[in-house]
Parts: sequence; structure tokens; C-alpha cells
Amino acid sequence: MITLSLLRLPARLVALAAAVLLPSVVALAQTAPPPPGPEQPGAALPIMPPVAAIPVTDGSMQIVWEVRNRFRLFREERDFREQAEALRGLTVLASEQALGLQSEGRGWARNVVNRLCIDLTGRVNEPCTRDGVKESYLTPTEHPVTVRLTGAIPVGAICAWLFDDGDGPRASTLDCAEPINFRARYGKPTVATVDVTSGADAPLRVTTEIMVRDFFIAGLGDSIASGEGNPDRPIALSDDGFCYRSYLGIGSGARPGQYYRPSRAGYKGGRACEAPDTLANWQRYSATWFNAACHRSLYSYQTRTALALAARHPHIAVTYLPLACTGATIADGLFGSQRPRECYRTKTGANCPGNVNSQLAELREALAAARKRQPQRGLDLVLLSVGANDINFSGLVADVIVDSPTERGIFRRSGVIGSIEESRSALARTLPQSFSKMREALKGLVDDMSRVVYVTYANPALANRGVPCPGGRAGFDIHPSFDADPNRLAAVASFVDNEFLPRLKDLAQCSGGVLCRNPSADAMTFVDAHQRTFAHHGFCARADTDPEFDRACFSPRGDSFTSDIVAAANSPMSCGAGASNYRAYLPRARWIRDANDSYFAAMTFPQGLPAAIQPADIHDATWGVVSAVYGGAVHPSAEGHAAMADAAVPAAEAVLQLESGPNVISAPLPPPGAVE
Repeated sequence: MITLSLLRLPARLVALAAAVLLPSVVALAQTAPPPPGPEQPGAALPIMPPVAAIPVTDGSMQIVWEVRNRFRLFREERDFREQAEALRGLTVLASEQALGLQSEGRGWARNVVNRLCIDLTGRVNEPCTRDGVKESYLTPTEHPVTVRLTGAIPVGAICAWLFDDGDGPRASTLDCAEPINFRARYGKPTVATVDVTSGADAPLRVTTEIMVRDFFIAGLGDSIASGEGNPDRPIALSDDGFCYRSYLGIGSGARPGQYYRPSRAGYKGGRACEAPDTLANWQRYSATWFNAACHRSLYSYQTRTALALAARHPHIAVTYLPLACTGATIADGLFGSQRPRECYRTKTGANCPGNVNSQLAELREALAAARKRQPQRGLDLVLLSVGANDINFSGLVADVIVDSPTERGIFRRSGVIGSIEESRSALARTLPQSFSKMREALKGLVDDMSRVVYVTYANPALANRGVPCPGGRAGFDIHPSFDADPNRLAAVASFVDNEFLPRLKDLAQCSGGVLCRNPSADAMTFVDAHQRTFAHHGFCARADTDPEFDRACFSPRGDSFTSDIVAAANSPMSCGAGASNYRAYLPRARWIRDANDSYFAAMTFPQGLPAAIQPADIHDATWGVVSAVYGGAVHPSAEGHAAMADAAVPAAEAVLQLESGPNVISAPLPPPGAVE
């Protein structure tokens, strides 16, 4: 049913409308709609527009319309309006930087994450109450639309509106300066007609067709796809220290097997290594993720791409289903279940799922449920990034940054540390086979493989126009055993640039000797435009315009933390400032989270590790290592994801046959303090 939202008219306008249009009321009496619903407070009986009206053909007046709250993941329109306003005339990157400054670095998603149509376990709310109206999330039956008359409108004119979708017209009359709201039927055009009456002149008639296109978009893939590194509500840090043990006595001071780093704010348990506490007590103060088990984040490029499409195109709606999961491979993640990354916090404790369901199975189930209600419902777009875990990229990162012989030996035996030779072998054999299997599975979900938009990775270790990062402890001194080895780092950067990324492109596009059944039809839409900009913004990039805390407290010499263990218990930062001053979402030169960023933003306890290497308690030496990297080290920041979204949006628009959005400023905002 189409419902109208009307505003009360001034008495003089009501009188004029009654005099001009009263005969039409009688004609409509038998088809009057039911009483006003929640969207139409104070609505009067509908009034049909007069029949004797002169069509406007010179364009002096026009009907304009837009879908309200058209990113359907958001339950409340205020959250969409904030994003739409931030994106007006700007790139996704520039809008992210502006929102980061506006929130003083705390991030815009912290206030949105609990107001979604998908809960923190990943369950779709069916129905979802959006702006006071219950809707099916996967299969909308109608969309809220705002309609206005614009142009050379006579002063004081009265507008008699008629909306007809073929199931009976609905009409109303109000001042032409006022917008009118109604709910347009899904999949059906609505003819909107307005007769404009001013004084004794003959009414003028303007007509248009309203047809909302609702796009069903799914996000699949690994940690780059999920948004790892960017919790929706970052960890709140304490200015006090928290004790970690070290393997075989690595440390300093009177107790060399221990070291202190910033604690979680609010935590009142044992901070000293000799005072262990329960994980449940510690977990109560963890970061908040859109989905903790997969470290899904609203900052992910997939979410930002879907959101930008909705913001840029007022005549569409976007139904977005995020399924990407950190740690996913094609075999374990897309096709099979996988370990959860982390428990999610509840008021009574922590909820720890045994595993995370297969992404492809989840997508098939959602599509089947949607088609059961709407047989014509299909998947319009898939955003995809996967392959890095299939060649054990995290093992390459560990090989670069873990420098202590003790830790290197332990982690190599447990499989945490990998090698280029092992990754090269997987790139030549395992990944192509898995990719081919995935391609065949996706063919059963989309009607055209071009609808799969594969967004590739960027090299995280480049800065200063593509020069590899020099290595060292800067950004990695959160753990005593970390020290990015320059030679291993250069070798990995070369492998990524010259072997891994080119092979991914071949696999996605059926080129370079990759065998596809039908290369022209099996090629995915491939996106790599963001790689050029990331060449300036790797994890080692620094600038005088970086946040004050970073410049003062993250030492380029790798001595950011107090070495004296007695002093560090109360003041772990060498700079003397409190760790609570760190802000995860202020603009920075680096768009890749280093290990310090990972700890300060997420400080994740590793529930997803195999049982053999699970920490024994919250001061365990293994926990000390993984707490520094398990929350997103060497992953894009929110700015990095925004840059990826800027590359993905034009490709998605082309696939969906949307006109390019409005002109935007292509350059990001200058960093804080920069001179324009």
C-alpha cells in the first residue's frame, strides 16, 4: 500500500483547496485509503487533482524525487544522511578524512554499529524496523520516497498530487513549497502527477515516473574484504601498564621475562604478570566489531563502496549483505567453515561461536530465502577480495617482523612463520585450482561474471613513490621481539609486486595462461586503480601532519615504550603521555596499520588460534605477540579502505549500468595542519 506523509496546511490554503477541488472529493470517496499510518501524521482525506490542467512542457517546473535512507543496512535515516552529506562533492577518501576529524579521531561507525539491520552475530533481522516501519531486509516490498516540485513555482501555489502505480491512485493536496513522502512499490513504476494552482489561472500539470531500482550486493573474501584493522568502536586504552611475559627471558629490568604495554580502560583485574585474571573479565572491555567472529567492519572498502553507490544515486536503494571474514581462504572460508577470530561481547559476558559458516553457503541460503518471497530477486553485484591467505601472506609478514631467534623458532615450528618459497609454490599450484573452483561456484549465483568485482590488494610496504619501506622497529616496537628485517622486507615487497599481484590479475581476468572454460564470459571485473596511491602510503609513511600523539609517542627509533619495568607499570609510554590519547581514525600519512596501530586500536585476544598455541592466560607470552598483530597489523586503515572504495565505485557503477555519479573532488583533504 502506498502511504502519504502530509503537513498541515495554513487555513487560507485549506479554504482555497476546498473551493477549487471539492468536487473531486466526492468522486474519490469510494476508493479512499485506510486511516493514516505511522508516516502520515495529520493526513487529510486524499483529494484528486483537477482534470482541467495545462501540461508544462518547457521544463520551468519539474518533479524531483529521491529514495530516503537508501542504504538499507542502516536502520535510521540520520546515519545515512550523515554519510550522504559527507560524500557530497567529495571522494570516499576525502569524506572519511572529514568524518575522522569531525569525530576527533574516534570514528563515525562507533555510533552506527548498534543501529543496523544485521546484528553483531551476523544474523539478518527479518523483519528490520527502519525509521519506524517494519520491512523485510532481503526482499523489500516498498521504498520510502520524498518528492518535491522545483523550478518557477508561483508564490503561494497549491499542489494537488496524484500517485498511481496501477493498483489505484492515491492523492493529496498541500503547499507547493512542501515535500511529500510516500512509499513506492518494489519493482513497479509509479506515475506522479501534480497540478499546480495559483489564483484564478488555470492549473499547470507536471508528470514524471518514479521507479526505484533496488540492488542486492554481497561482499565476500578475507580480511582485506572484511575491514580487519578497523574496529567499529576501537579499544579504549588505559594510561596504566599491563604485563606480558616473554619467551625465555626476553625483556628488561629486574624481571627480564616481562614487559608492560598499555592496558584496557575500565579493566580492574590483575595487571601484573603475577596476578592472572579470567579472560571473561578482560573480554568485557574489548573493541566492538560489526561482527567480532570475522572482524567485519563498517569501514571496509566493501561497505564503503555499497554505501557510496547509495549516496551518489538518489533513485536506487542498496540491500547489502556482508559475508567476508578475516583469515578466510577459498577452501576454508568461502567453501568451508573457519575458525572465528574473536568472541563478541555481550552484557552478560562473551559469545564464542564454534565456527563461522561458509560464505558461499550463507549467500546461497540468503538468495534462496529472497527468491522464495520474490522469484525475480537476484544478486546484482559481488564485491570480492581473496587469495592472500591461500598463499599464507600472514606467514610472510611474520617472517619479516619477528626477529628474535627464540620466537622465530617457536613460530616456524607452529606454522605461524612462512617463506617466500612456500608462498610461491602455493601461488603456482594451490591458488589457481581454488580460484577455478570458486569461479564455477560464483557462476551459479550471478547471471554474468562481470558482476563479480574483484578488488585486488595493494602492496603494504611501499612509501615515497613506491620505494620499499626501510624496515626497523619503528611502528613495531609494541613487542620486544619485533624488528622488521630490511632484507626480508625488500624480498617480500618484490614478491608481492612482481609475482603475487600480477598472478591475481590473470586469475580474475582469465589471462596470462590461466585456463577458463570461456575466457570472454568467465572474466571478472578487475579493480587495481588504488595501487598507485598506496605506493605513497605504506606502513612506514610518516608526515609532519600526522596526529600529535603519533609524532610525539611513536618513536622512529623504535623506543616508544618505557623499558624500566617498575616505571612502565604506571606509565608505559616513553613520551610520558597517556595511551588514551591515541585516536585510530585521525588522518595519517600511512594507510596501512603497523603493529603499534593494531594493538592501540584493537588489542585482540586470539580465540581463533589452534588449541596447541592458544594462550594459557591473559599474561601469556603468545598473547603478548598476537595481541600486537591479531587486530589488523599490515592491513589498510579506514583511509586505505576508502581509497579502495574510490577505485571500486566506478567499476560497480559500470556493471550496474548507473550513470557516473556527480563530479567529486578527486584529491583527499589535506592532513591536519597542512597549508593549502
